[in-house]
Amino acid sequence: MAPVLEVSGLSTVFHTRAGIVRAVQDVSFSVEAGETLAIVGESGCGKTMTALSLMRLIPSPPGEITAGSVKVAGTDLLKLDEPGMRKMRGSQIAMIFQEPMTALNPLLTVGRQIAEMVSLHENVSRRAANARAVEMLHHVRIPAPERRAREYPHQMSGGMRQRAMIAMALACRPKVLIADEPTTALDVTIQAQVLDLIGDLRKELGTAVVLITHDLGVVAETADRMIVMYAGRKVEEGTTKDLFADPSHPYLQGLLASIPKFGAGEGTRLREIPGIVPALNNLPKGCAFAPRCSAAVAKCQEAIPPLETKRPGHAAACWVT
Repeated sequence: MAPVLEVSGLSTVFHTRAGIVRAVQDVSFSVEAGETLAIVGESGCGKTMTALSLMRLIPSPPGEITAGSVKVAGTDLLKLDEPGMRKMRGSQIAMIFQEPMTALNPLLTVGRQIAEMVSLHENVSRRAANARAVEMLHHVRIPAPERRAREYPHQMSGGMRQRAMIAMALACRPKVLIADEPTTALDVTIQAQVLDLIGDLRKELGTAVVLITHDLGVVAETADRMIVMYAGRKVEEGTTKDLFADPSHPYLQGLLASIPKFGAGEGTRLREIPGIVPALNNLPKGCAFAPRCSAAVAKCQEAIPPLETKRPGHAAACWVT
């Protein structure tokens, strides 16, 4: 199958008083219809900036997409003017934001906000748009959807607001859905329900899903493939099963080693990755992970390693492995 989303050489910078912040550097990936791709890494590694770049929601100034292409069903979003991009948002590519309470308008009912999304992209009557809003709330398993459509965001629980965001994002059947930390601030039971819902809708509608998360447990449960980012760059890519079973990059090895293991003896200490992600306006000369890497050699301090295929379907950017 041809990829429904193709990202090639995407680079995004921010011009600040402290210098140029290289938030996303030469990131490439593709996603097929009905597939879930997870983008993982620590806070500050560039996951959300990648998602906002795909949606062309980078604040400009100070932000700027300096290179690359983002193609959805063959259309390069970076070449569209702003009116053309507004037509694509919601109809072809949509995003579930990290905090639904701030993403939803507190002054409008949930049903009206979903109906406005439908009216913006489809030539339908107000009655038909309202009916679609109720249908979508039912679709995301919100009980009594007719009544809930007349409620305001503050009248809903966190889980229901997140479902309402999913309903709004999928109201026009987009080809690509970006989910940025969709289970943040939800309790474990509601997290599982939201992830199951996204998975069911992906299968039912054939939507390609890009999942932004730092939770490797969520990735293991939901993603077909994953890419690992560090300091704005992609450092490893492969199937979820392969990367969990045999990670190549020391960064992913460290992330997996830091997860609590079931059955570990009492008093077993978790491994940690020393140090912090470097400032993106003052990156080291070579590999950005080298100052935190126990396996680093002299070459790691001198040159950025290219992303190379380690085995079929698995690539990593490391001089050592």
